[in-house]
Amino acid sequence: MDVKRAAWHKSSYSGNNGGECVEVARTRPGFIAIRDSKDPEGPKLACAAASWRAFAYRVKEETRA
Repeated sequence: MDVKRAAWHKSSYSGNNGGECVEVARTRPGFIAIRDSKDPEGPKLACAAASWRAFAYRVKEETRA
């Protein structure tokens, strides 16, 4: 997975206080990479964009309960 030129994005809910954040980036059509914002040079995960959307949706639903 080549992420050298990836444009990483944090959630708009993340503050600038160095909290527990993840960042995501599109790596190729239909796929995204995920990394720890506190360790940008560390390991990255990759998954299908549809899987990430389903995960994010579920997290939002659980936090509303």
